Amino acid sequence: MSATISNPNDLPEKPGVYLLKDVQDEILYVGKAKSLKKRVKSYFKEELEDPKTRVLMRHFHHMDYLVTDTEKEALILESNLIKKHLPRYNIRLKDDKRYPYLQITSEDYPYYGPFTDVTSVRSLLKLLKPVFQLRDCKRMDGSCLNYQIDLCPAPCSGQVTRKYYHENVEKVKLFLEGRQKEVMDLLKKEMEQAAANHHYEKAVVIRDQLFSLGEVMEKQKMEFNRSLDQDIIATANDGEIVVVVVFRVMNGKIMGKDDFLMEGAQENSPPEILAAFIKQYYSGPRKVPAEILLPVMIDDRDLIEKWLSDKIHDGEYDGAEGTVDVEDLSGMDLNTFSVSLRVPDEGLEYRLVQMVTKNASIILNHHKQARGALLDLKTYLKIPRIPRRIEAFDISNLAGQMAVASMVVFEDGKPSKNHYRKYKLETPGPDDYGMMREVLTRRYNKLMDKGETPPDLVVVDGGRGQLNIAIDVLDSLGIKTGVIGLAKEFEQVFIPEVAIPLILPSNSPALHILQRVRDEAHRFAVKYHKNLRDRNLKSSPLDEIPGIGPKRKMNLLRHFGDFESVKNASIDEITEVKGIHRNLACEIYGYLHQAKD
Repeated sequence: MSATISNPNDLPEKPGVYLLKDVQDEILYVGKAKSLKKRVKSYFKEELEDPKTRVLMRHFHHMDYLVTDTEKEALILESNLIKKHLPRYNIRLKDDKRYPYLQITSEDYPYYGPFTDVTSVRSLLKLLKPVFQLRDCKRMDGSCLNYQIDLCPAPCSGQVTRKYYHENVEKVKLFLEGRQKEVMDLLKKEMEQAAANHHYEKAVVIRDQLFSLGEVMEKQKMEFNRSLDQDIIATANDGEIVVVVVFRVMNGKIMGKDDFLMEGAQENSPPEILAAFIKQYYSGPRKVPAEILLPVMIDDRDLIEKWLSDKIHDGEYDGAEGTVDVEDLSGMDLNTFSVSLRVPDEGLEYRLVQMVTKNASIILNHHKQARGALLDLKTYLKIPRIPRRIEAFDISNLAGQMAVASMVVFEDGKPSKNHYRKYKLETPGPDDYGMMREVLTRRYNKLMDKGETPPDLVVVDGGRGQLNIAIDVLDSLGIKTGVIGLAKEFEQVFIPEVAIPLILPSNSPALHILQRVRDEAHRFAVKYHKNLRDRNLKSSPLDEIPGIGPKRKMNLLRHFGDFESVKNASIDEITEVKGIHRNLACEIYGYLHQAKD
């Protein structure tokens, strides 16, 4: 059940979740309780010790509550409501994304994707693919280029048996579970068996696999004698920025690291920050380890241990992309398995926790440096907010043809590539101003339609003209935010209502951020334009015309920009292309218009 009240004495003495709200009915804080009445009454004491709670209660007007059957249900509901509503006074994972995860599909020939911890897993798969020859495409209509260059055994065209391919996949699963030694032993046995049966070519292939796998394992330098999966979590807080770092340990090997920013946590204690993080971090489709090592113990330890253990017993994790089946590859009984939260006080595990804590402090310092540069940028540009989110735009075209635009996003001074966008432009060219107007209008119309928050700073590549276009578009949509133009020549920064462009000191970290943003927008636009151009060059109806070879086709497409423009050109216009005489121009025109008819 749920209800709205303003007096805590009206609350039941049952487990549940409470939502503290202001006079506008905005949710200020979400909490869970074993007894709603006892917990919420603590907010109404005359003397509140916690400064953050004192500020919260100044804005309090009324509350909603939801009763649950158990405290564990309240814990899960609390986590879901915090993610959904992002209350101002809750500790929150900054930009808590539903990270993609590694998946082995149930097809006859499984492929991989998407991935958690994208950078490290992509690097690992890059190393493993040539060793185990994994299929990474969805096509099943015959062998592709990967087969030709010995990166895939082409199961889709029957070059290997289903059994052979699945044996390779099982080895990859073992490897990704941290059981590399088992994989090495298995391969050694297969090599010896192949040699004993005089299958020397197969033995050589396996020998090469062993060698390559040994090189992969060399890259995992940190190893210790534990067969247990563990996550080691620590936090650092300077009163303005809060960082949490997670080291993932599998079978005694450190397999990866993640770091996160926490919002609304600056005035909270380390146990409170860690508890909030654990509840949000493991609520998604993430593997729960046997142990979680911490520098300090959190409140609700028993409840959180039970919740995490139940996630394993249930055998699946609810995720944004569906569900992930949890398969026990270590032989343990998941029905009796329990998760443990521990604070080691000596030995290797203690040193590991200290190492993760040190990493958190180092990452915090990086964020402080970036925050300082962004603060300088706010001062230089005279914009209302620190530019924590910057959106930058660039145009790329070939004499007005095949025009594209890029939008790149930087958050807290770092690229946020999952927010990048690319646009095919329809503005007839060459018209750089019109193209900039088109991309900005498309981007910010969509932002307004979705009710999203505008960025703190919009950067357009170019000078006063491009800046005026950006100002006009943003004003027409009623968007009030910082906007500048950044010219490549002399690194001039054009600011609204300031006649003389700003020149930032060449050694300024604020300038370096702007340069990285501008250069990244340019790189992304040029890459997209090149991909489109290459796609046009690779396959075209021009290939069917007698007398048109690769060189003439390239000249035609470069001159006109794309195939449609060639098709719409007159004979005289086609004759202007290098290497095309009038008779050939007539043939091209006749062929294309015959095909059209």
